[in-house]
Amino acid sequence: MPKKTKEQILQRKEEIVKACKELYKTMSFKDITIKEIANYTSFTRPSIYNYFETKEEIFLEILKEEYNLFVEELDSIIKSHDKLSKEQVANLISNSLSHRELLLKLMSMNHYDMEANSRMERLVDFKRSYGKSISAMERLIKKFCPDIDATAFIYNFFPFIYGIYPYSVVTEKQRAAMKEAGIDFKYHTIKEMAYNCALKLLEKGEI
Repeated sequence: MPKKTKEQILQRKEEIVKACKELYKTMSFKDITIKEIANYTSFTRPSIYNYFETKEEIFLEILKEEYNLFVEELDSIIKSHDKLSKEQVANLISNSLSHRELLLKLMSMNHYDMEANSRMERLVDFKRSYGKSISAMERLIKKFCPDIDATAFIYNFFPFIYGIYPYSVVTEKQRAAMKEAGIDFKYHTIKEMAYNCALKLLEKGEI
C-alpha cells in the first residue's frame, strides 16, 4: 500500500475534525463516539485510529483550531490600529469572543476530559496554541493600555471567560427550571459579559 503524503494525511484529519464539529452541533460530548464520527467521513472507524487515538484528541484538535482563530483576530486588532481607548479595547475583545461560541463551549464544558484523555504530544501541541493566545492578549494590552499590568489582566480575564458559556447559552429547560425555582436571573450575551468584565479590569488601572 503506497504511503500517504502529508497533504493526504492533513486532508483526512480535517475530514475527521469537520465531522466531529457537525456532530457536536446536535449531540452531547459524551454521546459522540468514534463510530459516530466515522459515519460522517469517507473511511472506516479503524482508519480514524491512525490519526487520533481517542475522541478527546479530536475535540482537542478542534479546540486548538479555535484558539488559533482567536489569536489571528487578536493579532489583527493589534496590526490594524495605532491607538485605542479602553472602551474600544474591551469592545474589540468582546467582539472576538462573541463569535467564538465553540471555543467557549469546549473550554467550559469538556476541557478536563479532552486534556486527560489525549496523548502528551497532542496536549503539548494544543498548549502551544493556548500559549499563543496568552501572548497575543499580552501584546494587545501592552500596546493599547500600557498603564495596565497585562499579566494581571490575563490571570483575571482568562479564568472568567472559561465560565461565560453556561451563563450566556442556556436551554429552554434550564430557563424553565430557573423560573420554577424562583430565581430571577438576568441573562446576558457572550459579548455583554466579556465586554463588562474586560472594561472593569481595564478601568481599575491596577488589578
